[in-house]
Amino acid sequence: MDTVFIKGLEVDTVIGAYDWERTIRQCLRVDVQLGWDNRPAALNDELDKALDYATVSQRIQAFASEAQFILVETFAERLVEVLMSEFHIPWVRLTLTKPGAVAAASGGVGVEIERGCR
Repeated sequence: MDTVFIKGLEVDTVIGAYDWERTIRQCLRVDVQLGWDNRPAALNDELDKALDYATVSQRIQAFASEAQFILVETFAERLVEVLMSEFHIPWVRLTLTKPGAVAAASGGVGVEIERGCR
């Protein structure tokens, strides 16, 4: 199983448990690894057989723009479900970072989940 990845994709969404967080959009950083067999695309240099990371990135951004969750855990689970279903991806590892949520955590805080089979 090969891996297609997107690192540091910043998206704006409504996320958080506090009342004030429900009234603003906040930035989340998405790092995702997607299991994919690159051989069919590479065999004859065929774009239509590749996992299009630009299209996946756009879908992640669209998902975030529509989402309104309390927990980053919920955001992560729902996003992975969408990616696996819409793009027929057998395995996903997603790291979701909420920068600034804990002032002393300079790299942010968040969750990492892995779903599917490699």
